[in-house]
Amino acid sequence: MGGGAVIGGLDLDPNAVGGLRVVIAGLGASGFAAAEAAREGGARVIALDDSTSEATWDKAELLGSLGTEVRTGPGATAELPEDADLVIASPGWRPSAPLLTQAVERNVPIWSEVELAWRLSNGHRAIPERTPWLGVTGTNGKTTTVTMAAAMLEAAGKSVALVGNIGRPVCEAILDTDTVYDVFVVELSSFQLHWTHTLQLHGAAVLNIAPDHLEWHESYDEYAADKARIYNGVTTACVYNADDPATERMVEEADVVEGARAIGFTLGIPARSMTGIVDELLVDRAWIKQRDASALELAGVADVHPNAPHNIANALAAAALTRSLDIPHAAVRQGLRDTRAGAHRIETVACFGDVTWVDDSKATNPAAASASLQAFEKVVWIAGGQAKGTDFDELVRTHAHRFRGAVLLGVDREHVHAALSQHAPEVPVFIVESDDDGAMTQVVAAAADMAQPGDVVLLAPGCASLDMYAGYGARGEVFAAAVRGIAPDA
Repeated sequence: MGGGAVIGGLDLDPNAVGGLRVVIAGLGASGFAAAEAAREGGARVIALDDSTSEATWDKAELLGSLGTEVRTGPGATAELPEDADLVIASPGWRPSAPLLTQAVERNVPIWSEVELAWRLSNGHRAIPERTPWLGVTGTNGKTTTVTMAAAMLEAAGKSVALVGNIGRPVCEAILDTDTVYDVFVVELSSFQLHWTHTLQLHGAAVLNIAPDHLEWHESYDEYAADKARIYNGVTTACVYNADDPATERMVEEADVVEGARAIGFTLGIPARSMTGIVDELLVDRAWIKQRDASALELAGVADVHPNAPHNIANALAAAALTRSLDIPHAAVRQGLRDTRAGAHRIETVACFGDVTWVDDSKATNPAAASASLQAFEKVVWIAGGQAKGTDFDELVRTHAHRFRGAVLLGVDREHVHAALSQHAPEVPVFIVESDDDGAMTQVVAAAADMAQPGDVVLLAPGCASLDMYAGYGARGEVFAAAVRGIAPDA
């Protein structure tokens, strides 16, 4: 592609993949977008996926009609094509996948879809010349934080591409010919960061770090190291959690562009170069000239919905990032007022008998469940599912005093039970053995028996859901339906 194509107002760099034989490993949302972007970038693309699903077939048919070679069905990903120059890996693929290990053995580069998008839109330039990218990672709170950040920027009149792990691939946005974006706000998982090498964000945040996805990463240290990659090459703002020292160490060890600043956020009173809380107000001591002696009011705690502690922390991180782009403080407040937590994130589904029923099915690891529990005084805790190699000892030790009781389900329920038995033996536990469609009905009935007036029944499983449900959303919906089934006005 001589001279580069203009796509979505960005220069599509023909030197990134032009002429290369690019293998797309997996035809999920990101794989499909990567295949299209690589083809537009002048690559010779082959897409591989073992699936025989209708959705995969539809994508394969469309790509094939555009001239892309596609192989699907059992064994399609078993062998890396001999002429492969580059592999774009699906975030769901473990590094141990045979095709990826073959690429490593043959010294074939492996990129994430995010890396591809970055190189196509910005090439190898040290600093993006047109569109700043803000990136967010962490064990918990990523989706909420990028949603808040996007709302703040939109309140300031910016056109925002909200992309990445939140659902819309970055490559899809750079191929968008209908919109010229002012800012890219990118949610980044550890899976995506693992194969991302040259990304240089305007601002980056690690919200928190706790064990998760240890079935994908070989160790917690490797998981944390992949999260820390987000800071490498940052040009302006490295946002870290001042209440989580591990994230500060990541910033200290990062290779950033000279002049990039470390900006903390805290639920306490902020020091210089931080955002934090003063008298129920979110304040900025990072992006004001008088930061040595004063703070700028950004919003009230009441502007954050829900205003659980971990969600306030998310808001402070989003503010620290967006203020690096000089948006006015009023846009922070308006953005928070415009933002509501997504479904299945500390979502109240019913109140009756002076008992509140809360769906936080999105709490798919112990750290997320712990943050959710922190928002309530007395809880009947519903937990269990796929533990992903994590344990629940610290969570139970921390919150034992909150538990009215616990109801457990799912394939790894005994992991949770073991922690309760050791650290909170006085807490009554009901175990649901069933894994059929009626399991959640049993869960809700048992929780109702345990709950007392003033309690919260909290679905914060601390585990993934795919052992029993199509996803955390489906789990939350089944929970809500079961609760409605016992409500007095049902």
